[in-house]
Amino acid sequence: MARRLIALDLPGGPDFVTALQRAFDDGDAILPIDQRLPPSARQRLIEQLRPEIILTPDGAVAAGSPGRPVADGDAVVIATSGTTGIPRGVVLTHAAIEASAAASSMRLGVTDDDVWLACLPLSHIGGLSVVTRALWRGQRVIVHPRFDAAAAEASGATLVSLVATALGRIRADLFRRILLGGGPGPEDRPTNCVMTYGMTETASGVAYDGLALDGVEIRTRERGLSEILVRAPMLLRAYRGPDDDIAPPLEDGWFPTSDLGTIDDDGRLQVAGRAGDLIITGGENVWPDAVERVLAAMAGIGDVAIGATDDPEWGQAVTAYVVPDPSHCGPPVTLADLRARVREHLPAFCAPRHLIHVDAIPRTALGKIVRARLSSTVRPDSHISDASP
Repeated sequence: MARRLIALDLPGGPDFVTALQRAFDDGDAILPIDQRLPPSARQRLIEQLRPEIILTPDGAVAAGSPGRPVADGDAVVIATSGTTGIPRGVVLTHAAIEASAAASSMRLGVTDDDVWLACLPLSHIGGLSVVTRALWRGQRVIVHPRFDAAAAEASGATLVSLVATALGRIRADLFRRILLGGGPGPEDRPTNCVMTYGMTETASGVAYDGLALDGVEIRTRERGLSEILVRAPMLLRAYRGPDDDIAPPLEDGWFPTSDLGTIDDDGRLQVAGRAGDLIITGGENVWPDAVERVLAAMAGIGDVAIGATDDPEWGQAVTAYVVPDPSHCGPPVTLADLRARVREHLPAFCAPRHLIHVDAIPRTALGKIVRARLSSTVRPDSHISDASP
């Protein structure tokens, strides 16, 4: 019997959980659809990943093109766009989902009294894994259609998965444990917050506070700063395209993450960032995350991202894309202000050489900066400040 891929075009809530459980019981796999996609992007996703049917709040509808079955054991297809912008699906099996749920629950010391809150987008593994983790253990899970601070605080949940932006809007002490992912966390994060490292291809987090979960192996290609490799039972089975499944680039079972990091003598992983995010300016390495953390705390800055622009002298120049804080009453932040602030905390070569004011920073649903789109945010009339050589 062919197994179907069922697209869940549903907002977060009990109906989503019921549809997911029914699909799993029938041996089918699900494709959660981001509720914020415009119609053209939703149609492109459907055509690329080819589900059999689409479940909407009004019922099941045909996908409009012939569906492609999934393999026995497939549970979830999570859409990713990668660097090309063309949707492809990360295929996770029931075994991978269960391995992730078991390892996470064990590390967190989950009990029957715990209640999970899912308030991140269910089209991303960070949100969906909350639901699958609870279903695997037969636990109560509360699913919200979106993050709302007041609703989260009033939920009565003991466990929740958040991103840094959401963490700053709630009382963290209302929860027993908070999983924090989607990027670097605040330096003063509460003691009940657990920093997670993982990705869609690993079915959610595989390291908590830098330590690998049970059954997970993490290493780097070389000593010191190098690419992070993961070998674990929760790895993806394949990437799904319109016509074929594509095997992941495993090396003796190790998955290359394209993230760079180090592992200390205690086995604790420190993640520096994506390999493609590294800025090399004048022969020096600059990680955008570190500069962004320094600048984000400045008065007058509503949002900020660090990118690179080509430079004939430096190779690449550190460039700050800044959204001014509309509530700021003082003078506008200048490039000199940014450079002085960075030099107080980081080496001088990390200081931006360009400042570009933009209306918004492009981010994913989980708040990650989409650096490939930073240049597209620059308006023709944008003011660009440059540092003197």
